[in-house]
Amino acid sequence: MAHSIIAPWRMDFIQRAHDGLEGECVFCASQKASDAREALVLYKGKSVFVVMNKYPYTNGHLLIIPNRHLAELSELNADEQQEILSLSAKSIEILRENFKAAGFNCGFNFGRAAGAGILDHLHFHIVPRWVGDTNFLPVLSDIRTMPEYLHDTYDRLLPAFQK
Repeated sequence: MAHSIIAPWRMDFIQRAHDGLEGECVFCASQKASDAREALVLYKGKSVFVVMNKYPYTNGHLLIIPNRHLAELSELNADEQQEILSLSAKSIEILRENFKAAGFNCGFNFGRAAGAGILDHLHFHIVPRWVGDTNFLPVLSDIRTMPEYLHDTYDRLLPAFQK
């Protein structure tokens, strides 16, 4: 007997795959949102902000994004570079403490060929990992399982970013 895993957030992603390509950038809209929880914005720094990925690879997948709308690493100024690195370190420690992550994949994706979904606004990924965290679902059917709802994860992480 075949079983189905329902992942309704995937249809939202498919239907809005080009968000940010027409109209306002999704990241620019996130940083200006009046409801930080709804926008999944955990922290606003001087020149960058931390947001949960709305379509995460794993639970706790974070993005560190410059406030300025820019696409290339070479466009970052020294303050933005420094703040991205310091918030990366802080984010990793928060995820290690709150999710007991055993490792992390971190980095930028430049261009569609590299997997970038949003091309015009630079963003740094922090993806927590655990031993044995992958299974056959992502390989065979592009389905990922998440152990909790995004807003529950947000509520869990927000106090750590407010310290």
